[in-house]
Amino acid sequence: MAEKSSREHRTGSTASTLSLPDFCHPRAVLAVVLIVELVALIFAIARQTLHKDFWLDLASSSMFLLWIGLCCAAMLCRARAWLHTLPAARAALVAIILLVATIGIISESVFQVGQILGAGLQENRSLFPNDHAGFLLRNLAVGFIVSSLALRYFYVSAQWKRSIEQEAQARVHALQARIRPHFLFNSMNTIAALTRTNPERAEQAVEDLADLFRASLGQPGLRIALSDELDIARTHQRIEQLRLGDRLKVHWDIDELPLRARIPSLILQPLLENAVYHGIEMLPRGGTVSIVGRREGNRIRIDVRNPVASSAGYAERDGNRMALENIAQRLELAWPGQARLETHRSDKEFCASLVFPCEEGT
Repeated sequence: MAEKSSREHRTGSTASTLSLPDFCHPRAVLAVVLIVELVALIFAIARQTLHKDFWLDLASSSMFLLWIGLCCAAMLCRARAWLHTLPAARAALVAIILLVATIGIISESVFQVGQILGAGLQENRSLFPNDHAGFLLRNLAVGFIVSSLALRYFYVSAQWKRSIEQEAQARVHALQARIRPHFLFNSMNTIAALTRTNPERAEQAVEDLADLFRASLGQPGLRIALSDELDIARTHQRIEQLRLGDRLKVHWDIDELPLRARIPSLILQPLLENAVYHGIEMLPRGGTVSIVGRREGNRIRIDVRNPVASSAGYAERDGNRMALENIAQRLELAWPGQARLETHRSDKEFCASLVFPCEEGT
């Protein structure tokens, strides 16, 4: 029990570490530059009544703040990995000390350079500060306040993002582990009927059902090869084929798909299950589910089409919208902003399309 408590304590400590952006990334550096220029512009506008030369004031403020912003970003870039190993409170304290020290060193350097250059030229004295203590203390105070607010923002933002991801993972786990009761009951009834008439097919159906359960109870977020996901979908097709017979036909056009691409498990099979449950079963004569996959540059697109009854809405049965939302959430969780689930319904057909990046494994 003590060991379990200790493990939980260690897990909680890890979860509360300070999360910082990757300031080594060019996009983060560009963001720092833009923010610095915006702050310099605000300072120049605020001091316009004190300084007649607005553009000179803006240029000097931009140069000074750029040095501070880029040096602070470089320092956090180097210290990021180390700070992430510390508890949140200690990491924040160390980061503030490093940032304030960096601001102090740059401020002192600027003042000393100003003293050297301003000794010979009267014009340079207006560009550099003359009050040593006031200039240094003012920059240190502003640096401390801004650093504290920024780190607090990063911490709250990381906690919020982690909370959202944990909630999404919990929902994915609950929905991924769920097999529709109607599918399970229908499969068991089909297997029971086959045990007397065709024991070999009944045995195969039991193995297929076990494979589906094994896949649905797998780790949430686990990425598998596209070929394995297609095998899971074909397994589902075989089980449904035993029950629906000739009413169900599935047309596969997937020769262009990169089978080694990595995707979240159970991302295609639920679309086939939906097509059967909400489409084929509602048609007296059944119909054909069409699964077409192709590669479009660095993206993969898979369309699942099925006929629907013209006299009834596609979402007439419960569960359709929840399953589609589950898939959309999992795509967003796997590839934020890069993947999507598109749906389109006409009078006679429903189409669900998966669009996601192509990430091929070894």
